[in-house]
Amino acid sequence: MKQSEVPQDKGHLKNFNEVYYAIDEQGEFSQTLSAGWEAKNIVQSETLKILDERTEEARQKVIDGKASPILYFMELKRMDWEILSNYVGIWKIFVKRHVKPAVFSKLKESTLKKYAEAFEISVDELKNFDGNHN
Repeated sequence: MKQSEVPQDKGHLKNFNEVYYAIDEQGEFSQTLSAGWEAKNIVQSETLKILDERTEEARQKVIDGKASPILYFMELKRMDWEILSNYVGIWKIFVKRHVKPAVFSKLKESTLKKYAEAFEISVDELKNFDGNHN
């Protein structure tokens, strides 16, 4: 693609540009900044909607007593089981168990601290989150 053809469609990342490689006037590849590309913006928008829906579903599970706050904060921070497991240094199977409210209520303070640090919140915020927005 030529430099003049690099898309400049405004997207979600208003103050950011992406680097593309395009052919300049001399026929050489060079870096060119792009404000966005409509097709990519649509995909990003849909992806964000899905992630927001997952976060809301997790919040509702906390409210309904079907999941511990770990599930909500994992979704809020855009983590999956593997990533969270790596952050807290706990095997994935145990992380999944910790999402059960009965198991969560018995976790040691040191374990809760690992989760709180991974989510960048306090242990109190983690323990006392009831699904309602602050």
